[in-house]
Amino acid sequence: MTLNFWKMNGAGNDFVMLDNRDLSLKLSTEEIAKLCDRHRGIGADGLLCVEPATEGGDFKMRYYNADGGEAEMCGNGARCFGRFVNKLHEDTLTLVRFETLAGMISAEFEGDQVRINMSAPHGLQLATDLPVAGEVLTVHSVNTGVPHAVVFVDDLDTVPVKAWGAGLRYHDAFKPKGTNANFAKVIAPGSISIRTYERGVEDETLACGTGMVACALIHHELTGAASPVSVLVQGGDTLKVGFTETAPHEYTDVTLFGPADFVFQGTVTL
Repeated sequence: MTLNFWKMNGAGNDFVMLDNRDLSLKLSTEEIAKLCDRHRGIGADGLLCVEPATEGGDFKMRYYNADGGEAEMCGNGARCFGRFVNKLHEDTLTLVRFETLAGMISAEFEGDQVRINMSAPHGLQLATDLPVAGEVLTVHSVNTGVPHAVVFVDDLDTVPVKAWGAGLRYHDAFKPKGTNANFAKVIAPGSISIRTYERGVEDETLACGTGMVACALIHHELTGAASPVSVLVQGGDTLKVGFTETAPHEYTDVTLFGPADFVFQGTVTL
């Protein structure tokens, strides 16, 4: 089978993009993992398929992690998905709404930048002390489409992201599905930098959109920082997380604004 694909990245979080509007593609978990393999495939943090809408959106977004498992949502992937759909329509769209397992997402376009309106976060928990890799970490958590744990640190450069990230990802507190793990440092009020260990990739990635939103909301919870919060990611980009707090610990109008770039287009044989 020969596939036409596009490669995109959102703030360094990279994806294989497939047009499956005719539902002709039936990829197995192993085939998706092979496409995402950086040595034997195209190489990516995940794979996104455009499919027909079934619940009132314009399209459906199917997102798969690099291990081939389907996940509910991906913030950087959603920005890339929106821009990819726009490209399929010769850049004639200003707004697109698409269905995900985490709910309806909308994307607006400003040049090569995309603003997505996220589903409402839920499950917020603050300041739980958990034993991780021989340390006791103060962990905050929230589901921003997928589950995220957040730990604020003084020195982001020396954080053992893989050890602590894996420890949180598989921790009993987050079973059975596990969690993504984020480590954040306050640069200034309303400005943070983060590093993220992603579930399904099982390693640190250069950026994670839902992780940025989780860290920004926790930063607001802990410090009262106003919207939007600037988030610097390991890939070097700074993105903006906007939100409206409607009641204590409850949020609407959560947005993520940042780049979504095309890298290359090609064909691959499975």
